[in-house]
Amino acid sequence: MTSPITPVRDIEMTTLANGVRIITETMPHVRSVSVGIWIGAGSRRESPEQNGVSHFIEHMLFKGTTRRSAEDIARSVDSIGGNLDAFTAKELVCFNTKVLDEHLSLAFDVLADLVLHPLFRPEDIEKEKGVILEEIKMEADSPDYLVHEIFSSNFWKDHPLGKPILGTRESVKRLDRETILGYYAEVYAPTNLIVTGAGNLTHERLVDLVREHFETLPPGAAQRPENAPNTHARIALRHKKALEQVHMCLGVPSYPLPHQERFTCYVLNTLLGGGMSSRLFQNIRERQGLAYAVFSELNPYRDTGCLSIYAGTSLESAPKVVQSIMNEFRALKEQRIPAEELRRAKDHLKGSLMLSLESTMSRMSNLARQEMYFSRFFTLDELVESIESVSEGDVQRVALTFFDPKQIALTVLGNLENLKIGREDLVC
Repeated sequence: MTSPITPVRDIEMTTLANGVRIITETMPHVRSVSVGIWIGAGSRRESPEQNGVSHFIEHMLFKGTTRRSAEDIARSVDSIGGNLDAFTAKELVCFNTKVLDEHLSLAFDVLADLVLHPLFRPEDIEKEKGVILEEIKMEADSPDYLVHEIFSSNFWKDHPLGKPILGTRESVKRLDRETILGYYAEVYAPTNLIVTGAGNLTHERLVDLVREHFETLPPGAAQRPENAPNTHARIALRHKKALEQVHMCLGVPSYPLPHQERFTCYVLNTLLGGGMSSRLFQNIRERQGLAYAVFSELNPYRDTGCLSIYAGTSLESAPKVVQSIMNEFRALKEQRIPAEELRRAKDHLKGSLMLSLESTMSRMSNLARQEMYFSRFFTLDELVESIESVSEGDVQRVALTFFDPKQIALTVLGNLENLKIGREDLVC
C-alpha cells in the first residue's frame, strides 16, 4: 500500500505485506541520496545479561556477509565516493549510506546485504570483543562521557535506559554466538524495520529495491512492550584522582518525546543552556568565568525524558557552579521571561530546525524518527507554528513542574578531595 503523506513535503510511504515500511522524500534539486535501514529497538530492549548486544551486532554486521568480506563492504561504497555508517542509540539502531543518485542501486545492495546476511563467525565475534573493549576503555578515559554514564545509571537506576549502550567489560566478554543470533532474530524482524530515503530519488525506485531484498522475509513476532522507567534523584560524588577538572552532570525529569509539551521543553532548554546566548553560558562562563564548557540538553525517549546540565570546572568553583544553576532554575520558576529573550530562543530553534533539514541525511533521519515516534509527518509550517505558540507562561509552568529540589539528580566526577555537596545545596 502506497500513500502520499503531505502536499508540502514530497513524502510517500509504502508498507510491504510482511510489515517493512518504506518512506521517501524526493529532493529533486540535489544530486545525492541518503538511505537508512532503521531497527526500532536499541539498547533499552536488552536484558541485563544482554547489555551491549545491540551495539555489538551493529559492529558484527560490517564483518562480512554471505556475499561480501569486510573489506568488500568497505570498498564497495568507498569506490563510488559515498559514506557508509551505522550507530546504536537507546531506542533504535541505524545503518545508513549517502551516495550520488546514480549509485543508489549499488549502495542499497551493500546496505541490505550487511543487514540481512551477516555471518557472525565465532572468530570474528572474539576479535570484535577486543575492539569493543578498547572502545569502552577509550570512552572511560573521557570524563565528560563518563560523568554522563554515571549520571544515567543513577537517574534510571535498575532500568535498561540506565545501562551503557556499549555494555560493560563484563557483559561484552560474556556475549556468545547463541545470545547474539537469538537477539538478532528477535529484533531484526520486518515489523521492526523502516527503510527511509531522501534526495534525488523516486519512491517507486526505492520500493522496488526494498522488495527485491526484504519481501520474502517472514513477518516475525510482534515486539514485546517495554517497561517505562522511574527516575531517581540521586547524588553521586565519584572520586578520580587523575582528573584536573571537576565534571558535573545535574538533571531533572522531563516529558517524553511524543508529549504535547515537547516544544515548551525545547524553548526552556534553549533559554537555559542551549547556546552561547543562553543563561547558563552567559552567567557561568561569561560573567563569572567559572567554566569553559557549560550547557543543557534534552534527552527525550518514548515514555520518559531528562533535562540535564553539564559543566566542567575547578574543585574550588564546583559549589558555586551548582549554586548558579539553582539560581537559574529559581529565576525561570519565579520571574517573567523578557519578550526579547523568548523571541531570541524561538528564532534560534526555528533556524536550527530549518538548517538541519537542508541535507539529505538529516531529512532521511527525520522521516524515520517521525514515523517511529508519531506515526505521522509534520510539515515545516506545523513545526514552526508549534514553536511560535509557546508562551512565557508555558515555559514557567514546565519549569515549576520539573525544577523541584526533590527531583534533582547530581553526579560529580573528579579529584574531589573534601568536596561536599548535599541535598541542602540543591534548593531552587
